[in-house]
Amino acid sequence: MRSPVPGLGTVMVFLAAALASASLAVPEGWGEEGVQYGQVGTDVTLSCTGAHAGSPVQWRRAGAAALPAGSAMRQGALVLPHASLATTGTYSCHGEDGGLLHAVSLRLGHLPGVPFVSCRASDYENFSCSWTSSVETFLPTRYITTYRKKSLTGEEKRRNKNGHVGLCLQDPSRPGTCTVHRSEFWSSYRLNITEVNPLGSSFRLLDVTMQAIIKPDPPEGLVVEPIPLAPRRLHVSWKYPSSWPKEPHFQLRFRLQYRPVIHRSWSVVETVNLSEVITDAFAGLEHVVQVGAKDFLDAGNWSEWSAEARATPVKDPATAASEETTTDASLESLAEEPSPAPNPEPINRSDPLEKMAILVSLGIFAFFVLAAVLVITILIWLRVRKHGKDETKPHNFLIAATHSKSLPTEAQIL
Repeated sequence: MRSPVPGLGTVMVFLAAALASASLAVPEGWGEEGVQYGQVGTDVTLSCTGAHAGSPVQWRRAGAAALPAGSAMRQGALVLPHASLATTGTYSCHGEDGGLLHAVSLRLGHLPGVPFVSCRASDYENFSCSWTSSVETFLPTRYITTYRKKSLTGEEKRRNKNGHVGLCLQDPSRPGTCTVHRSEFWSSYRLNITEVNPLGSSFRLLDVTMQAIIKPDPPEGLVVEPIPLAPRRLHVSWKYPSSWPKEPHFQLRFRLQYRPVIHRSWSVVETVNLSEVITDAFAGLEHVVQVGAKDFLDAGNWSEWSAEARATPVKDPATAASEETTTDASLESLAEEPSPAPNPEPINRSDPLEKMAILVSLGIFAFFVLAAVLVITILIWLRVRKHGKDETKPHNFLIAATHSKSLPTEAQIL
């Protein structure tokens, strides 16, 4: 065989799951000897091992005065119809003389469900997958975790006739996770997570592309420091996460978020450097800062935020001097001796300068009011006078014209 036929990976998954189910369903493979597993809601039959054929036997349940309702005996075996979780317990069969012939511990549960699986790569050389069961089975459970590379080169096909199926390695210290080591950043993989319990198995196939699942760990070594003589500035520095390999062709970019501790909204800055200067901090207020990372080419997702770091910018000298003056004045007022007896006169808290300023303002206001009244009066007088002159002009013209008619002409005189 040169290359696997289409669908061979899926066939192998089914075969692996079937073999696992067949081998792990044996009671001895799941716990102590003498344990029998059954599915909730089905009829469960308990055999009396050690009893002679046709010999009468008697069944008992530990810790109970009677057997579950509806139970029956068939040829020495105990049948529990539609068994429920309440039917779980230890059962024993006895001979006619009451001697113990056999004891069995019955455990009931459900078939495995299809597990929920998610994968993440914290660097470009390895990726991990984690899973949770979709069904509470109440039974011991194991997982078979394998993978195969979806696209193989000609050389890989010749070397790996089985389609390069490998194990996603499980770590006992981290249950529910497995890791594929030495993965290729530009490749795609198919993961098979098979959940197996004594009743059967169920599996999930998941296609994984490294560029889609890359999510770096948070940056480390975050340090925030005030800058001397710069009231609104903070210097922030950090390091690459230790899990990210130091290679020049796989770099990270960073996102910085910061805010005063008394505020809720964040300011965000992006950079490719390992340090940044915050230029709009609030002088004298403590700030909280965090930083996150993402692949430089924008592949995958942003990391979680780093642990918080805090610092307070230096105070503005002018503001600090003003605050000190106010503080000193407050201390002096507090240091004054109180009066031995209350003064019956009302306390006059007004300042003489304040009174003078008020009087000057009132005088200026009165001057402008009088000036405005005077100007309006003059304008009205001028308008009335002009109107009177216009009315007298036609009358004088008529008088002059009448007078000229009454005078004799030169011809009349001659």
